Amino acid sequence: MSVFTAAADQSVCAPLAVLGRDVTVPLVTGGEVTYAALDYAASAPALQRVWDDVAAYAPYYGSVHRGAGYLSQLSTDLFENARATVARFLGCRADDQVVFTRSTTDSLNLLARALPAGCQVFVFETEHHASLLPWQDAKVTYLNAPRTPRQAVETLERALADRDPHGPALVCVTGASNVTGELWPVRELAAAAHAHGARIVLDAAQLAPHHPVDVRDLDVDWVAFSGHKLYAPFGSGVLAGRADWLRAAEPYLAGGGASRKVTRRPDGGVAVEWHESAARHEAGSPNVIGAYSIASACKALTEAGWDGLVARERQLIARVRAGLAEVPQVKVLSLFGDDAPRVGVISFVVEGWNSSHFAAALSAEYGIGVRDGLFCAHPLVRTLLGSDPQTQGECGAPEAAPGEKSLNAIRVSFGAGTPDEHVERFVNAVRELVTEGAKWTYRTEDGRCVPAV
Repeated sequence: MSVFTAAADQSVCAPLAVLGRDVTVPLVTGGEVTYAALDYAASAPALQRVWDDVAAYAPYYGSVHRGAGYLSQLSTDLFENARATVARFLGCRADDQVVFTRSTTDSLNLLARALPAGCQVFVFETEHHASLLPWQDAKVTYLNAPRTPRQAVETLERALADRDPHGPALVCVTGASNVTGELWPVRELAAAAHAHGARIVLDAAQLAPHHPVDVRDLDVDWVAFSGHKLYAPFGSGVLAGRADWLRAAEPYLAGGGASRKVTRRPDGGVAVEWHESAARHEAGSPNVIGAYSIASACKALTEAGWDGLVARERQLIARVRAGLAEVPQVKVLSLFGDDAPRVGVISFVVEGWNSSHFAAALSAEYGIGVRDGLFCAHPLVRTLLGSDPQTQGECGAPEAAPGEKSLNAIRVSFGAGTPDEHVERFVNAVRELVTEGAKWTYRTEDGRCVPAV
């Protein structure tokens, strides 16, 4: 039931060069250490290749689709070539559209605005808020967290069987959990959706940086992802897939670029003819550098070779999981169990520790950056922690002093740019903190656990 099958005799590639790999940070205990960025699930560091490509283009920056000058024409070609590169990266169908957005959140909100009237939406409670919340204007069925991939498919099939078969329907599902890293059975869920006359959108924010994503192979109708998780800078994203709903919908934003023709009406008003291409939902001056950086990242990952990237990440995952398993006080969070295939995202709690306190100690005493909290996936983390789903919480750390029990967890995440040393330092730091305790005193400030000064 897994989405991907491991290839035999894969060669493992070296870590890809990323920005910040040599940055040093101070330790509260004295001295400095090279920063270990292990929060890739929030934002992966930009690839050096991407940064170099953007720097090379920057002197030639020009407004796209609007200018007759050389730089405008060059930028227009670069922007549209970036669109074509992303389409190839995703294995898009010939009539699919690739729309550049600000992020996965923006992409899914755009699709939510494009839903046909009366559309029913089906979404698991396990989703990130970016794919859990945009459907407020539709009839939404929230599905309980499954405990196996098979149960996920069966849960969806039952829900779809009970829907109105005559109206439009959409299923929204993640490719890889931003909490547990577990891969979801996307192909099987897509087959279930289509068998019941529904469409499916794939939230690939956590999947695309770790595995190849092919819309035809997975048979999904749309895919959304963010540049800042795909080793590109902040502020760019993609929604790619079926064009019909997007063409039929009112523009996501009204303005220049989205309009093909604007005229005055006899009554004094304004008549607008909107583009039917992706430009329909890209009003305003587009983020050309953001689109180019995503295309550059797509090329870099493809050229590095997915087999080697995936094989190396599996080694890192095995090392982290083995190291955490050696510490009895650590509990790793999982929906599908230890044998489930996953990407480099692992969340856990430590007995006797407030997660914010533990994350603060990793940073201040070891120079390791992880994430703590509910990871903008509140229902899922509460389910995994066995808490009341009505309990209030924030995306950051809750108001709790060091040592107190709290409703949050710790997340370590890594990817193509992670050196072996960072993983080793993390595993050793967890063991040392649990066995020896923190070397420093911490306090709560503005909801965060910070070193006391």
